[in-house]
Amino acid sequence: MGRSLRASCLVLGFLLVDLGACGNADSGATDDASGTDDTGGASDVSADGTAPGDASSDASGDRPVDAPSEVSSDGHAEAGDAGTGGFVHPGVLVTKSQLDFVKAKIAAKEAPWTAAVATAKSSKYGNATYKATPRAIVECGSFSVPDNGCSDEMSDSTAAYVQALLYVLTGEEAYALKSIEIMNAWSAVITDHTNSNAPLQSAWVASVFPRAGELIRTVYGKWPAAEVARFSKMLTDVYLPKVAKGSTANGNWELSMAEASMAIGVFNDDRPTFEGGVSLWRKRVPAYLYLASDGAQPVTPPGTKKTGADLATYWYNPGKYVEGLCQETCRDLGHVQLGFAAMIDGAETAHIQGVDLYGEEEKRLATGLEWNAQWLDGVAPPSTLCGGTLTGVSTSATWEIALNALSGRLHHPMTHVASIASKVRPTHNGLVMIYETLTHYGVGG
Repeated sequence: MGRSLRASCLVLGFLLVDLGACGNADSGATDDASGTDDTGGASDVSADGTAPGDASSDASGDRPVDAPSEVSSDGHAEAGDAGTGGFVHPGVLVTKSQLDFVKAKIAAKEAPWTAAVATAKSSKYGNATYKATPRAIVECGSFSVPDNGCSDEMSDSTAAYVQALLYVLTGEEAYALKSIEIMNAWSAVITDHTNSNAPLQSAWVASVFPRAGELIRTVYGKWPAAEVARFSKMLTDVYLPKVAKGSTANGNWELSMAEASMAIGVFNDDRPTFEGGVSLWRKRVPAYLYLASDGAQPVTPPGTKKTGADLATYWYNPGKYVEGLCQETCRDLGHVQLGFAAMIDGAETAHIQGVDLYGEEEKRLATGLEWNAQWLDGVAPPSTLCGGTLTGVSTSATWEIALNALSGRLHHPMTHVASIASKVRPTHNGLVMIYETLTHYGVGG
């Protein structure tokens, strides 16, 4: 993995909060931001998104939990309501009562929420002059070659979500109108994603756009029905076909697809799509984080027959399997954190919708996140792990959602997770990891 600092920055820069020599996380595109999931001298996925050798590709807390009720007379779900599919709306990653809690903290000028909302407002994503740059075909190749719209699409989906959040938290209508402007711009134009990283790019963007759509449609309530329908059709026709069947590539791919499928399902009141995402999550998580109870080797990745040496290669030859090891730990911790973000985001959306994925894999999640967090918290890896060297050892803009769920809600100590989260608070953003301090710090429930 001997790569130059410049190459490492290109691959991981957008994922990291403090990039040091790489620059700021809000400053332009990098390989991961623009649709690639590659590290190393050559792509580790083929053109169809498969890894080498694959044949195929009412918790208590500080806030109330939103409860389903009836849809309003105009057929649109109101805040805290259940749509036609029985979903809570808004219900992709965040809820109205959760954001009401945050709004009250901001009004009281309490930390860290005051700094967190200021960070979002001052970012390019919260700028009143933000302009979307949609295109019909988004082409994303390995290492951002080519990057034809990939960075723009990711940036625009992030801006749509940030503007929607700021509307809910401030009540300023300009933010809602800007979010709508961005979502409408893309739904009017885009028809497809192409090239080797099209599935991953689709997953990232489809994990974020529905967050914005849920808040605007439900909380703002003035998004014209025809525009909502076109946005919904975009999610179904353009994004869902790229993510619904999962992937046999590295685990962060399929976890991102699971998150996206759940998000699309909730926004569209589409129970089969939501359940498809839940199924992807349930199959992939046991194959992504190792527990001793799995046996002498990890769970075989879904859609493959990997065992023995082939499985060890897929896990980047860790030397030995130890409890908490992630399939990508010996690849780099940047991709581990990207996989964790998608995994936790999916579990959080499922939790809002009454599906307890956290409970199903509580030990695996708590063990895996805490074990990997120690390397970001200054603990030196033993010589027996990954040859004694870990790469990408810089904390990404995630961990707040996991900390709130696993420590605040489920009462696991999560010492290292708490430590690294405190060092990057208030968080900035990178890909699906968007201002998590603002949305999830201390919210309980």
